[in-house]
Order: sequence, then C-alpha cells, then structure tokens
Amino acid sequence: MGVRHFLNIADYSAVEIGELLDLAHDIKIHKDAYRGALACQTLAMIFQKRSTRTRVSFEVGMFELGGHALFLSSQDIQIGRGETIADTAAVLGRYCDGIMARVYAHSDIVGLAEHAGVPVINGLSDASHPCQVMCDLQTLVEHFTPGGFAGKGFDRAVLIGKKFTYVGDGNNMAHSIIEGAVRVGMHVAIAAPKGYEPDAGVVAAAREAAEEFGHGVVPRVEITNNPSEAAAGAHCIYTDVWASMGQEAEADKRKRDFAGFIVDEALMARADPSAVFMHCLPAHRGEEVSAGVIDGPQSIVFDEAENRLHVQKAILVRLMGRR
Repeated sequence: MGVRHFLNIADYSAVEIGELLDLAHDIKIHKDAYRGALACQTLAMIFQKRSTRTRVSFEVGMFELGGHALFLSSQDIQIGRGETIADTAAVLGRYCDGIMARVYAHSDIVGLAEHAGVPVINGLSDASHPCQVMCDLQTLVEHFTPGGFAGKGFDRAVLIGKKFTYVGDGNNMAHSIIEGAVRVGMHVAIAAPKGYEPDAGVVAAAREAAEEFGHGVVPRVEITNNPSEAAAGAHCIYTDVWASMGQEAEADKRKRDFAGFIVDEALMARADPSAVFMHCLPAHRGEEVSAGVIDGPQSIVFDEAENRLHVQKAILVRLMGRR
C-alpha cells in the first residue's frame, strides 16, 4: 500500500471519516495515552500563508505526541527563490516523516504529495480546508451528543439528518463542508451571492457520495442565493470572512456583493432552536457575522478552535503512526 495523504475530505470514505473522528475524541479524553505515539518523528510545516490556529495546533500536537515540528515559511526555504515544489518535496521527504502545508494553490499540495514519499497534510489551500471541517464535525458531535463532552459519550449518529448551513463565499471552506457533512449524514445548504457559488464539480461529487451514505438517509446538498432560505431549520449556521488572504484587493467589491449575507440575530432566528453558530476564524465582527452572534450563547467557535488540536493529532497518528 502506498503512502496515504490527507488532502481533501472527499478522498476518505464515510467509514474512514468516522474512524478519524472517533480517534480524535479518544485522543482528547486520553491525552496521556498517546504521548510518544510519534516519538522521534518530524513534521515539516510549510506556510505560504500566515496562520494562528494551524501553526500552533500542529506544533503543539506534534510535541504532545512526542515528535517535533519545523516551521518553514516560503521565505525561509528555497521555494521563495524559485525552487520547484517537486524538488522541495523530494528533499523534505528524505529528512522528515511528514509534511503539512498551508498554501495558496491546491496544485502545490498535490505536487508535494506526488513527490515527497511521506504523508502530506493539507493545512489549507484555495480548494479545500479539510482539517478545519474535521474539527467542525467533531465539535458538532460533542455538542449534540446527550450529556455533552467529558467522556460521557461520542455518538456520530447524532448528526444524521441534521442540517448544516453555510452562508458566504463558496470557497475552500464551503467545499470541505459539503464533502464532510454528507459523509456524516448531514444535509447541507450553501447560501452564496450570485457568482460566488461553490465549484459545481465538488457539489456533484458530494451528491453522488450522499447517495451511498446508507442508514436510510440520502443527505441533501442545496445551493441558493438566499441566506434566509438556507438558514431555515438549520442546526448549525457557519460563515467565513468575505475576503480571504490573497483577496485583499477585492475587499471593497466583496463587501458590496455580500451585502445581506451577514449572520446576525435575525438569521439565527430562522434556524432550529437548538442551532449553534460556527466560524473558522479569524472573524470580522460587523461584516460576515454580528458581534451579538459570535459572542452570544449559540456560538461554539472556541470549542471548534480547540478541536483543531485533537483532530489534527488524530490525522498525524493515523498517517505517521504506522510508519
């Protein structure tokens, strides 16, 4: 069997996604049992984009698993001077046991995986943000499991049939939400302005995967330009910044195009009474989300942020622990 990577949620089956979530939960409640799981292993971390949560969670995760993480900005290594992705991957793969990369172009992640010879993890690309959505799913299971966290149970089945609504740009976050939610049995509604809808190929592939879910449920994937429609009956409402890193020049235009797509108290009132608010962070209060929502009682954004650590440790253990 060849080297396994974590590039897109769509590369993993519903069963594999469930197993990763179970492992993340076990790591979270039995932290000490996994110390040394990656002893003497090294993770190269390439950052073309700045980061708070991705860098800290992966670095802390490797330390707590007994390994070591190397921070490599694009200006610290020869990629910044024109070395090819293939050459960089080939060298790092001979020094390190795994690579995590946060990049602009998804093709860079694919190139690393093709040439490294060690597991490659997508810390973010323009096409997907799979680690983030894995932690989102873990957080939703914890929230909706009766009794909550603290070892009282972790039942992925609580998400089957629930509605996951995303409001905003049909970007990498929207793609990974679509791919991940259908694999745990959730219905998905994406509300984006005209011209900002998610990739049609991602949507079509997710609908095909939904047909295979089983459990007597076929998760729906709905794309609309109407936030109110998407929010109706939702159990989770999610948003992201309107202008992502690298899109700063479009910020003013995007503010105009996304007018009416703020997640505020009125939109949350359209959701199910048990609904929660989520955001991948950082957030711009007063733009994509009101302060009253993100700082209010329905917000679970910091539980979500914490779970980046646990779910990424599970991914690291699964990919590198068997080597």
